[in-house]
Parts: sequence; structure tokens; C-alpha cells
Amino acid sequence: MASEAARPTYGNWRQPRRPGLGPLGLLGTVVTFGGLVVVLLASLISLPLAITVLVPLFLIVAPIAVRTADGRNVYQMLAVRAGWLNRKSQGAHAYVSGPLSKRPGGRYSPPGLLARVKMHEGRDAYDRPFGVLHHPGRNLYTVVLACEPDGGSLIDAEQIDIWVAAWGDWLARLSHEPGLRGASVVVETAPDTGTRLAAEVLPRLSPDAPPAARAVMEEVVERYPSASSEMYTYITLTYGTVGTRRKPDEMVTDLSMRLPGLLSGLVAAGGGSAYPLSAERIAETVRVAYDPVIAPDVLNARAESASTGLEWDDAGPAAALESVKSYQHDSGVSRSWLLTLAPRGTVRSNVLRGLLEPAPGTSRKRVCLVYRPIDPATSARIVETDRRSAHFAASSGRGLVAARASTAIKAAEQTAAEEASGAGLVEFSMLLTVTVESEEQLADAATTVRNLQASSRVQMRPADRMQASAFTCSLPVGILPWEHTLMPREVREAL
Repeated sequence: MASEAARPTYGNWRQPRRPGLGPLGLLGTVVTFGGLVVVLLASLISLPLAITVLVPLFLIVAPIAVRTADGRNVYQMLAVRAGWLNRKSQGAHAYVSGPLSKRPGGRYSPPGLLARVKMHEGRDAYDRPFGVLHHPGRNLYTVVLACEPDGGSLIDAEQIDIWVAAWGDWLARLSHEPGLRGASVVVETAPDTGTRLAAEVLPRLSPDAPPAARAVMEEVVERYPSASSEMYTYITLTYGTVGTRRKPDEMVTDLSMRLPGLLSGLVAAGGGSAYPLSAERIAETVRVAYDPVIAPDVLNARAESASTGLEWDDAGPAAALESVKSYQHDSGVSRSWLLTLAPRGTVRSNVLRGLLEPAPGTSRKRVCLVYRPIDPATSARIVETDRRSAHFAASSGRGLVAARASTAIKAAEQTAAEEASGAGLVEFSMLLTVTVESEEQLADAATTVRNLQASSRVQMRPADRMQASAFTCSLPVGILPWEHTLMPREVREAL
């Protein structure tokens, strides 16, 4: 077995470099230089006129230069606040469905970003049913895969390193998937209710068994859930149509042919038993997220191989209310966090283990890793740009700046070498959602999340004033945040 010091380490990730001068961004840089030219021309006329032009220019550019730890400027924070006030004034922060609501059909349809989503179902090469979520607004199609990872306990370090390498290869393959817009990995944990264990053990107890043996088995069934938990892992793949707009039936057929190759890659990466989720299972997963109290009933039906008959149009909550810091839905109250800073320096393969493990005192916890694969041509251009920028910074800096630039050169050269050898470039982020039974428990849940962040060496911020959207994005339904914004991603990056 390899020693701890000899085990591979990981890292070398960074936030995408913003074009422009310093924190100004491309748009801020253009406005600044354009304004300075106007100021110089005005100074040729009179000094008071130049000052009159310079003061508004400063007031416009200064909010762009002031940024938070996650790179947001003042205008972006004001836009979030304005959007929240607009939704609240229109009553969009509250949601009511069902037969007594004003919504057509009288069903419990999912709210918010899932309001227009339609469900389709097909069969893969092994004749297994799988659900496909159609997002008509963006014409996107999502397929949901489930897997049962083997975990890292009692596994050789060499095997774990092989799994990590295979997972990296699987992510690199996504950049070659035609039409793939993004992927996500959702790890959901919840306290074990014991229903599955009871359904498996109690019916099999022999009536002729000794009383002592029966008492032991019944005690195991009763006490086991207090020290155990449930863990579910989902992978979502969201595709867009390539070329002409395709019909849902055509996309379902196309996805059915891609599934075997994608599933085999997950198995090689330590995913264990990987399979596509049916439309009913997807609806059950979303329904349980909105109403955790019904989780035992759903698990009992699965243990007995019975169908719940739940359809997508009934997977939403009966009522939901969004506030600045929380999101109330049926029998739960949730709060979500967004990633601001990935683990710095070198890390081990188990860096996120504490964050993924069950959290005491919570009804459910979801960690969602969102990936946006970058095509090989764009990856090569980004890597080369980073190399030139790192060399320029090293040649123009001194002292501490030069030392940091030297480290940046090594990282840029390593990234370029890995990209040239076939590695893929992927943008990623992370969301964390914790669900509790009452709003009074949110303070304890926030403390738990802070402790988990420290153990995993990540920094996250609460998704205040957008809790409903963050809750939806953390569900295994293929919602890609960058595909559901009013401002195009290219324009936001320029800011």
C-alpha cells in the first residue's frame, strides 16, 4: 500500500480570468479609457468642464471596481436585490397549487424554473425505462442517472486513485459529447427511517425461532436507523439540439443510444451499479425533496417493488414561500449556499468527504456539483491565453508579485501540458441545500454547514434573495444556472 506522502494530490483549479484591467472587467475598462479620453478633450476647453465629466465617470466606474470575494460587483448585487423586490411586489415569492388553487388543471405541478418542464419517457438498449425532462424555454433535454458508489471505506488507496483518474476521463469525454450543455452530480443524504430494513427483516423472521433470537433481530431493526443514513447519488446530463430544432421523440431516441457508453464510464469510475432513472423515480425524488415527510411511504413502496403512480405534474409542493434567507415548502424549510472559493493549494481525493457525509439534525442535505465542459478548441485557446498572461505578469512584477507570478507560471505550464495530452477543461461550481423541519432549526443547520466548509476547505455564501432558484438548481433535474439568466453568459463575464 502506498504511503500517504506518495499518494497523488489534486488542485490547480482557478477562477476564470476576467478580461480587462484589474477588477474593472472588459466593460469597465472600455468605459474607463473612453471616459478618460473625453476628460482630456474637455480639459482642453476648461478645467471645470473636465471635472464635471470626471466626477460622473468615477461614480459609474467605482461600483464596478468594488467586488466581493466571489467576484460580484456592486451593480450585480443591486440587481439581485432589485429582482427580489420585483418578485415580492408581484407575489411571485409565494406559490400555491392543487385543486383549490387558481392554477389550471388543479394539479401539484413543480414551481419556478420547473413550471414549464415536461416529462417524456423512453427505453434504453437494455429495455429499461428512463425519463427525459424537456425544458421548452431553452429547448434542453435532461436525462437522470443513478448510481450506488462503492465508497472509500476499506478500499486500497491505489484503487481510489484509479477511480479518480477514471472520473477525470469521464468528465473529459463530456466535452466531446455532441450538444451537451452541462452536467451535475447530486449527492443527497438523509437519516435512515428504517423502513427498508424492517421490510426486509421482519417478514423473514421464522415463527419457530427462539425468543432470544427474535428479540435480537427486532432490536436491531429498531435501533439501527438511529446510527445510519440514506445516501443517493444522481448524475444529470443536459443536452441541447444541434443544428435544427428536433422533436422530443427524436431526442429520446438519440439519448437511448448514448446511455450505455455513459453508464459504462460511471461504473469504471467507481459508480457501482449505474442505471437511468424512470420518469416515476424522477418525480418521486423531486416530490420527496419538497415534502420530506412522505419519504418513508415512497421507500416502503420501493422496498415492496410497488409503483407509487406519481406523475411529474404532481411532483411539486402544495404551497411554498420564499424569503430572503430561507425557502419553506410543504413539510420542510430549506436554505442553500453557493460556492465562492474552491479548496486552495493541493488536496487529497477525499477533500469533500466531510461535506458529503450525512449532517446530524437535518431532514435532508444535497450537495450539487455543476459542470460545464469546454470544447477542445476553446480549451486550447484558454490555456494559451493563461500562459501568456502568466509570463507577462512574471516579467513585469517584482518581489512578492513576482513570486506569485512564478507560481502561476508553473500552474499554467502544467495545465497546458495536461491539456495537450488529452485532458479536458471543465468549469465547475457547487451548491449546498439543507432541509430541516422548522425555521427555528435553520440557525443550527447554518452552524453545521460552516463546520463542514472548514473541514472541506471550501468557502460558500448563502444564496440570499434567490433561495427558491438555488433549491431548484440543487435538485437532480438538470437545471443549469447559466442557461436561465436574462443576461448572456458572455456579457456577464465581460462585467
